Amino acid sequence: MSELQIGPHTVSPPVVLAPMAGITNAPFRTLCREFSGGRGLFVSEMITTRALVERDAKTMRLVHFDGTEKPRSIQLYGVDPVYTGRAARMIADEDLADHIDLNFGCPVPKVTRKGGGSALPYKRNLLRAILREAVAGAGDLPVTMKMRKGIDDDHLTYLDAGRIAVEEGVTAIALHGRTAAQHYGGTADWDAIARLKEHVPEIPVLGNGDIWSAADALRMVRETGCDGVVVGRGCLGRPWLFGDLVAAFDGSSEPSARPALKEVAGVMLRHAELLGQWLGDERRGVIDFRKHVPWYTKGFSVGKELRHRMAMAGTLAELDDLLGTLDLDQPWPEGAEGPRGRTAGRNKVVLPEGWLGDPYECAQVDAAAELDTSGG
Repeated sequence: MSELQIGPHTVSPPVVLAPMAGITNAPFRTLCREFSGGRGLFVSEMITTRALVERDAKTMRLVHFDGTEKPRSIQLYGVDPVYTGRAARMIADEDLADHIDLNFGCPVPKVTRKGGGSALPYKRNLLRAILREAVAGAGDLPVTMKMRKGIDDDHLTYLDAGRIAVEEGVTAIALHGRTAAQHYGGTADWDAIARLKEHVPEIPVLGNGDIWSAADALRMVRETGCDGVVVGRGCLGRPWLFGDLVAAFDGSSEPSARPALKEVAGVMLRHAELLGQWLGDERRGVIDFRKHVPWYTKGFSVGKELRHRMAMAGTLAELDDLLGTLDLDQPWPEGAEGPRGRTAGRNKVVLPEGWLGDPYECAQVDAAAELDTSGG
């Protein structure tokens, strides 16, 4: 049985739920943990450092964990070393979490155009300053980071960033094997994950990108030598994937979960119910759940009109009634396997003017690069 060490925390199997804006909130983490038997590491949605320090109401709800989440894991997004340090110190001093992950992988234009996310590691000294302040502020809490290969194929940063991370006391690194320019298109470069592992043997390296099944996760570990995997889009509408991952890393030869539509419908209803409880309003919970409908129903014979009606449901009773009209005896369809979620690429990354100049200049990112609220 494989395991991963993140500071004092042993993660077994070495499987991490990737932070995804609007997805990996407390209800979704609950579902994933239930299917995994509580094993693995499940990271919060992205938390903006400035919003945390200023105690934004939405942010404070996002950093709430229930008593069953161990270890509690928060991902921070920040572009200012001082605010990042203050946020990390706040988490440690107020016992808000047991582990801090730093986001340097977000490729969306509203982030990169201001020098944040996957654009930031290009400025090596700024990256170093942020990591130094985060580690110092976190005290005894382990600090990890998630990043991409770089901005594009002509501006790769992951090897330099990995070495800086080691030097500044980062506990582990997760690498998404794509550049910011690729966004979520094309194929993840697992060879880059192998190169990073060779480059920073001192700390664990986790691989991310194109893990659609437990078999993919085992293959990534085997082919790259990485210490664990980070699963993002592969679990959209499939929280039971974490049960598959636990079984696979435990050496089980049993086939992966293939729930019939009746079982999937039950998970859908529970997911919507959990969202309503978390938000304190059933209708808001069902509305928030709408985006999950196409992922859960992918490959099943549902029909465009009915899928649309489910995506417009406003109450649990309405959603339940609509699910009851389906042919719930449908077995798991082959069409449900493989890529899901965003698959588009981008040919150009929007960056601040002059950003691709000297990578070692003492860059200072505008405060406006901080997102107004957490969660993306």
